[in-house]
Amino acid sequence: MNNTETTKFNFSTDKSANVRELMTYVLNALKEKGYNPINQLVGYFISGDPTYITSYKGARGVIKRIDRDELLEVIISEYCSKL
Repeated sequence: MNNTETTKFNFSTDKSANVRELMTYVLNALKEKGYNPINQLVGYFISGDPTYITSYKGARGVIKRIDRDELLEVIISEYCSKL
């Protein structure tokens, strides 16, 4: 493959429901602890450091169970579907 070809990426929609459920859990934990979930998630996505996610209610463990690429795929897919 040369640099002018576009690589196709296929995302399984089967995973999106699970990711959505886990993200809802993490978002609620962040809100309950008084954090701005957007700021915390951006920090997590940029750095890969799970300490941006609270350990309250096991949210840090939950977010670590999901691959960051999968999280971004679901978030971008959801965003694009609403455009």
